[in-house]
Amino acid sequence: MKDYEVYSSLKVPKNSKIIVRLDGRSFHQLARDLNLIKPYDENFYRVFSQVCNDLFNEFSASFVYAFSDEISLLLDKIPFDGRIEKINSVIASFASSSFVMNYDVQFKKPPAFDSRIIPVNDEDILNYFKWRQDESWRNCVNSHGISYLKSKYSNSQANDKINGMNLSDIHELLFENGINLNDLETYKKRGIAVYRKYKKVTGFNKKKNKNQTSYRSHVYVDWEIPKFSEKFFKEIKVIK
Repeated sequence: MKDYEVYSSLKVPKNSKIIVRLDGRSFHQLARDLNLIKPYDENFYRVFSQVCNDLFNEFSASFVYAFSDEISLLLDKIPFDGRIEKINSVIASFASSSFVMNYDVQFKKPPAFDSRIIPVNDEDILNYFKWRQDESWRNCVNSHGISYLKSKYSNSQANDKINGMNLSDIHELLFENGINLNDLETYKKRGIAVYRKYKKVTGFNKKKNKNQTSYRSHVYVDWEIPKFSEKFFKEIKVIK
């Protein structure tokens, strides 16, 4: 019967880096079940940041980025000998378990994530995360836009209105009604990141009888990330 496991031998390319992207399954319904505050629920994002932190530590990620109900993990140490089925199933199930453990509520239905693998090289990393951060901004504008319109119209009317608007139209509508998206907390516009932060430390080496410089790192959950750039990723040593 082992021969029937036709997909179990599929592996990611050797010596590659990969991004594993997780998406919450039916999180719109989950938001209704949990009565989340729209457009952004602070407690949900506190929990989501802890899930990102757990993923970072468990799978030795180089970088984790999240917004809305989406998480992207950059891995240069590929787990499970590169087996695609194993990577997708274990990381998605771990994220679901972490979400339940960190969210102190009784769920009506077990939350779940789906998972996909994206092989990347160093040149792709910046482009990928800039692409997802642009999507975070679009999500922010649309979320605030539909939330405002639903405060004025029925759900169906609000949906009809926003479908005919582009991002600049929504931004202008909100600004005209006293909502300046530029004043929002950074994480709502740009997402959350987890990475290692490096600190330069100078100490005295008794054996060599001289001062010596070293670098120490700690896992850092960043709620104030800048717009992604080559400089940012080089500073945190994700790309060379």
